[in-house]
Amino acid sequence: MGNEAPDYFQPESGLVLTHLLIVRDVDRSREFYQRVLAATVVRERQPAILRFHNSYIVINSEGGPTDDKPDVRAQAPPDSSTLSSAMNIRVTDVHAVYEQWRSRGGEFLTKPKDHGVEIRCYLRDPDGYLIELGQGTGILAEMDRAVSA
Repeated sequence: MGNEAPDYFQPESGLVLTHLLIVRDVDRSREFYQRVLAATVVRERQPAILRFHNSYIVINSEGGPTDDKPDVRAQAPPDSSTLSSAMNIRVTDVHAVYEQWRSRGGEFLTKPKDHGVEIRCYLRDPDGYLIELGQGTGILAEMDRAVSA
């Protein structure tokens, strides 16, 4: 399967994990993920579905309860300083992807920062969702040591 995502609508076997984002403007968010992250639009809206490497991003608008979620209201984050959900994307060269996404209009909070076991940085989408972009530099070795101890 490599980097290709399984079929979102009908996986051959097992399941497909996606990340749902509730947004204020579906067109604006779809355009951001297509332009900055180079995600491929599979469906335009209601909901918008984008293929992103070996996974999918589902984008839908805010709204009230539905018959299968009678007490749940879909709402985007109240502001860009409140973290309730984030996508974590791991790459082999964080600096190269940082420069590529920045050149496409991605606005990062900081440049990639080295934290010993990983290098990471964050950008926000138009609704304030955080996207963590990171590269593991020793986290697996640290985890192996902890399991062996």
